[in-house]
Amino acid sequence: MVEEQLAARGIVDRRVLDAMARVPREAFVGQEDQKRAYLDMPLRIGFGQTISQPYMVAIICQTADVREGDRVLDIGTGSGYQAAVLSELSGDVHTVERIPQLAERARERLEAAGYGSVDVHEGDGSLGLPEHAPYDAIVVAAAAPDMPTSLYEQLVPRGRLVVPVGGPEGQRLEVIVRSPEGPAITRSVPCRFVPLLGAEGF
Repeated sequence: MVEEQLAARGIVDRRVLDAMARVPREAFVGQEDQKRAYLDMPLRIGFGQTISQPYMVAIICQTADVREGDRVLDIGTGSGYQAAVLSELSGDVHTVERIPQLAERARERLEAAGYGSVDVHEGDGSLGLPEHAPYDAIVVAAAAPDMPTSLYEQLVPRGRLVVPVGGPEGQRLEVIVRSPEGPAITRSVPCRFVPLLGAEGF
C-alpha cells in the first residue's frame, strides 16, 4: 500500500509514509472488510460513514505538515484510523465524532491497536474543541460548505486547517493557514467526502 499506492501517487513525506506503514488499517475495519483493508478505497463503517481511502489520509497528513510536538485536532473520528496515523506523527491528538456509537467503537479500536493516548470526544466537530485549543493543525475528514470559522479561530498563528470544501457532488481539499492578514487559502486535490454535519457544516 505504502509504496505502490501512496509513494507512486506523489506522497513524498517519508514521515507520513512511515507512519502509515506502522498503523494496522485492518484494526479499524469490520471483519467483513479485512481482506480489503489495504485497497486504496473507502470502506463503510456503519451509520452512513466510511473509513477514508489511504491516499486521502496520506495527502491530508502530508498537507497538514504535522510534526512531533504539534497539538492536532482531528474532526470526524469515524473508525479512528486517521487519528492513529496523526498520533504516529505528533503524539498529541484530540479527535471529535458526532455519532456516539462510532466514537465508542473508535475509542476501543485505538486502545486495542496501541493508540490509547488519542483523546476521543463526542460532539459537533464543526465547532472544534475550544477547551483544548489552540492547535498547530486541524484536519477534517468531512466536506464543509465553506471554511468553518470556529476551527480557523482555534489555530495557533501559522497553524494549518486542512478541510474538503464544496458540495455533495465533489469538493477540493483546502489548506488554510492562520496569518496576520487573515486566512491564506491554497486549494489542493479534488476529493469526495461525506458531509460535515453541524452548526458550521451542512
